[in-house]
Amino acid sequence: MQLGINLGYWGAGMDADNLAVAREADKLGYAVCWAAEAYGSDAATVLSWVAAQTERIDIGSAIFQIPARQPAMTAMTAATLDSLSGGRFRLGLGVSGPQVSEGWYGVKFDKPLARTREYVEIVRKAMTRERLSHEGEHWTLPLPGGPGKPLKLTVHPQREHIPLYIAAIGPKNLEQTGEIADGALLIFPAAEHLEETAVKHLRTGREKAGKTMEGFDIVPTLPLAVGEDSQVDALADMFRPYTALYVGGMGSRKQNFYNQLAGRMGYEKEAAEIQDKYLAGDKDGAAAAVPKELIDSTTLLGSVDRIAERMQAYAAAGVTTLTLAPAGFTLEERLTALRAGTQALERAGLA
Repeated sequence: MQLGINLGYWGAGMDADNLAVAREADKLGYAVCWAAEAYGSDAATVLSWVAAQTERIDIGSAIFQIPARQPAMTAMTAATLDSLSGGRFRLGLGVSGPQVSEGWYGVKFDKPLARTREYVEIVRKAMTRERLSHEGEHWTLPLPGGPGKPLKLTVHPQREHIPLYIAAIGPKNLEQTGEIADGALLIFPAAEHLEETAVKHLRTGREKAGKTMEGFDIVPTLPLAVGEDSQVDALADMFRPYTALYVGGMGSRKQNFYNQLAGRMGYEKEAAEIQDKYLAGDKDGAAAAVPKELIDSTTLLGSVDRIAERMQAYAAAGVTTLTLAPAGFTLEERLTALRAGTQALERAGLA
């Protein structure tokens, strides 16, 4: 099992620290550095900045938002980043959510599975440097009856095949991801529930495409905080606002995929309470309502030995790249957590 890091969003006042974290991860042998985007920093610019100041670590979008870019533009960006980084780019895609898609990009959040499938088809075809033509429900290239003609990508990616990942949560999306992608980006993954909530659906998709799980990259992101095992409860409290935001407020009442995931992990009643409080404006109450067990099972907390034990559980559940989000109030605390990640991997016998 490999390790990755997720820098999250840029522009939150920790940009210099984030770069230091990325460079330390590069030195420590982490496999990939992911960057996110929502409606602030864009991931492509961040990844080019990180790639220019690292040597070996892959850079990955987690995610490029599908409603933000035409698929041909995504192919251009992927090819450019792969070329500039010397073949170190991984393309992660996702539909985002209804509030961002419709509120920020003005793109209707409908038929996300069909839209994703079609988007991936166009991106992959464009990156093969074939002349691009496509007739689908969401895109037609070139537009009929006009001056457009089939064009081909003029940039040569460093590699013939750039790995393509999809951020997936729901069963149908996970199944389609297994069918059409090279990897899955997961969030709030509990090792104990991973087979039921994710892996079995990915496997079904792989089988549908006539493939096995061999070579398919399962990539969950977990916050990481290091301390004594006696401090686990206090460490878990650090992530209460984070968990409450996603379970309670990320999306509408009817369309919150993280809330639904918590329900599938056995926290349906608690997830409903968190959402009720969060949407009513009681963010502190929502954070207090998050069960410690939910946080503990979806993060890595405590000593190196405890984290190593949890890593073994994720590896046994099928995880191939474990992405860490090292937490801390200072840069040194984040770097310490980063180093603890490699120590735990070695102690778990997974390096």
